[in-house]
Amino acid sequence: MIGVSHYLILSGLLFSIGFMGVLRRKNLLMLFFATEMMLNASNIAFVAIGNYYGDLSGQMFAFFVIAVAASEVAVGLGLLILLYKKYGSLDLDVISAMKG
Repeated sequence: MIGVSHYLILSGLLFSIGFMGVLRRKNLLMLFFATEMMLNASNIAFVAIGNYYGDLSGQMFAFFVIAVAASEVAVGLGLLILLYKKYGSLDLDVISAMKG
């Protein structure tokens, strides 16, 4: 039987993969994907713990995290499109280069 510990282990693994993605990536689009993976890992943990205690607050909190993530993606993708049009790349090294 799958218990709450299995979900928390899955959540921890997904969060670790997302965190390593944030630390290692140079592409802004991949950074957004990694942060989304971290947010979804926290959602799994919230829902699993809420289900374990028989409370809906974990599911409600996960719903609000999904809403914030959706707005973050909408604004972030708009900014990424503007950066790509300006610099022609989404590489952090190209964008952060000082041009004077």
